[in-house]
Amino acid sequence: MKLAVDCRMLGTGGIGTYIAELIPLFLEKYTCLLIGRGEDIAAYADNPHAELCPCAVGVFSLRELSAFPRTVSRRINECSAYYTPYCNIPSGIRVPVFSTIHDVVFLDVPGLASKTGTAVRKWFYKRAVRKSRAVFTVSKFSAGRITSLLKCRKPVVVTYSAVPSWLQNDTSGTVQKDGSILFVGNIKKHKGLHVLLPAFRSALDKGLAAQLVITGNADNFRTGDDSILHDIEKMPEGFVRFTGKVSDTELKHLYEKASLLVQPSLYEGFGLPPLEAMTLGTNALISDIPVFREIYAQYPVTFFKNGDSSDLALKLLSCAAMPSPRNIPRLYSFRHTFELISAGIDFYRA
Repeated sequence: MKLAVDCRMLGTGGIGTYIAELIPLFLEKYTCLLIGRGEDIAAYADNPHAELCPCAVGVFSLRELSAFPRTVSRRINECSAYYTPYCNIPSGIRVPVFSTIHDVVFLDVPGLASKTGTAVRKWFYKRAVRKSRAVFTVSKFSAGRITSLLKCRKPVVVTYSAVPSWLQNDTSGTVQKDGSILFVGNIKKHKGLHVLLPAFRSALDKGLAAQLVITGNADNFRTGDDSILHDIEKMPEGFVRFTGKVSDTELKHLYEKASLLVQPSLYEGFGLPPLEAMTLGTNALISDIPVFREIYAQYPVTFFKNGDSSDLALKLLSCAAMPSPRNIPRLYSFRHTFELISAGIDFYRA
């Protein structure tokens, strides 16, 4: 069987990491037509199961929807099936399509986009459902929201997500903790930074001696959310630090040095940072949203009441000096994710 795999999102954050982890596993089982930017797919040129198909057409572009290169679509249609790690599907594909929709946060959380932006995203979600033989997603929670909000009558297969290989490699467990509290995310409303900041200030007033480290650039906060910037400016000097843009290696080091990761999300499709933190010996304090209750039910995390800064402040004080987590379950892996996707493709392709 030959599988066409859309690799055009390689190098673009979470979904780029997701497809990068799956490609080597696809190549173990299938002959794969890898569609993507030449520089991104060149790494697989020597793999005997890989056929490279350079394509620089942007995802979610007008050209992708209406004028996708015929040379590329012809090669795709010579395959047995087509897989995309997101909800973007080019025009002209006639073979069975399979897609992964990680979440429908823009439909579930008001205000993340304009009305027009939300409508456009919903159109892409529904188009992916319509064109796919089966839809994959990363949690039972997301499966339920996809089924409900998109009126999806296609099979929705839960495959979960996992910690990427770059983060697991060479973990010695000997990095000295620096007492910091780490936030990995962005300023979008559903990430909950507006819940964490007053909680952190309250904990400082009650004796917490820690620095809050926020991955990202302070300038983004200036242009994105003035209220969050105002809350940060009210903090005692030196207690909040922005990292700026970080590499994978730098992010791994931040995880290892932190004493606690805080994930105050109001909404996630899966939510990887707590799993990544625990993998590197750092405790996780997370909101008790349904998806976290699902994903982390068997993990040594600490939950706080979703959206409750007072409860979060108390938990910050009690968790800051906890010993590193032990006996971390190995429930999720990209090998397992691949096996579920592969089984779904094989079953629903006919």
